[in-house]
Parts: sequence; C-alpha cells; structure tokens
Amino acid sequence: MTARPAVILLSGGLDSAVSLGVARRDGFACHTLSVDYGQRHRVELAAAAKIAHACGVASHRTIALDLRAVGGSALTGDIAVPKDRAHAPGAHHHEASDIPITYVPARNMTMLSLAAGLAEVLGADDLFIGVNAIDYSGYPDCRPAFIRAFEHAANLGTKRGVEGGQFRVHTPLIERTKADIIRLGVELGVDLSLTTSCYDPSPRGPCGHCDSCLIRARGFADAGLPDPALASFHL
Repeated sequence: MTARPAVILLSGGLDSAVSLGVARRDGFACHTLSVDYGQRHRVELAAAAKIAHACGVASHRTIALDLRAVGGSALTGDIAVPKDRAHAPGAHHHEASDIPITYVPARNMTMLSLAAGLAEVLGADDLFIGVNAIDYSGYPDCRPAFIRAFEHAANLGTKRGVEGGQFRVHTPLIERTKADIIRLGVELGVDLSLTTSCYDPSPRGPCGHCDSCLIRARGFADAGLPDPALASFHL
C-alpha cells in the first residue's frame, strides 16, 4: 500500500522536527518545506535540511520569500531581539497586547498557504505544522482558532478543495508543554541535536537569552534531560 503524502513545514526548530517525527510515525510519505523569509536566524535552514536528510523524507525544498519587504519584526528587520524577559517562559499567560516584537506578520498564514499549494501539486490533503499554544511566545497564529480558520479557507479557496479534496492541518504539539514535546521527540527517535531554536544566534551558537532559547532551556530542564544541541557550545 502506497503511503499517503503529507507536507510538513520544517523550520529547523525543535517543534517542527518533532512534528515531522509524528508524521513519519503515522506512516505518511513526508515532503518537507522550509521558507527562507529573510530571517536573521537563517542557520535554521541548514538545520532543517539536516533534519530532513536524517529522517529520510520523500523530498525537501526551500522556498525563498523575503518578508523583510514587509518588516515589522525583530526577526526580519533592524530591531533588537528582546533578551532575558522574565515572563518569557510560560508566555501562554500573555495578553494580546503582549505579543513580542519577534512576531512576524502573517508568517504562519503565508507558510501554510505555500504548504497548501505544494500539497495540491503533490496530491496531498495533509499538512503538518509545529505550532504550540502552551509554551510559546504569545503569537496569534499559533492558536487553535487560527489553524481551524485556515483549514476552512484552504478548503474553500483551492482547486483541490473545490473538487472534493479535504485539507487537514495537523497540529500534533499544539496542546503539549515543551517538556512533553521533548519527551515525544526522544520517543520518536528524532535527533534533537540537529535542531536550533535561537532567534539571535552568533557564530558561537545560540544566545541563550531570547524568548525561544529560554523556553527551550526550561523545556529540557522540566523534562530532566540535557539539551544535546548545546554539547559543543558554551553560552
């Protein structure tokens, strides 16, 4: 029996790598998609390629789409990345007004649209994205309501949807803590040492102080495990 194809958005980070592991476990033929959107942490693209290779995906591609032309984010413009925010870990308590400057306008909407387009070409109905609404930085496009709304729009606005296809956006990590995600990744045999999470890395490695680094560090601590990606770095 031929495995059903699925498109997995793969950033090179922890959550997307574990989402790929879930799709692989569930028997999908995995086609991974990364987006070079002008992010300051472009090291994640090389990480994504390594993860895709290690997982033996059916195909891996990177689409270039320069969101620096839109701006409005510390990840795509000359805006300082916030460091050592005391309330960053456990940021699910944020209110809408607390959305950090590392939010990239419409990023997940854009990436899911690209994934849906690729899925149409591949004859796939299943999309995977590693969004999380528990241990995250408070981004509005990581919430379940957005995912369901996008799924509905994709089924209304694509040839595949109109002709009887049914897009499903899988979010296997959306209600898991970071520690749970890490444990799941270990259980699935995902090489977490290949992943990168830092928003503001240097040639020495991750900064250890941005929201993403702090949330990742707390996740490994709560899981009672060392972070294998830090083995060769000294923060």
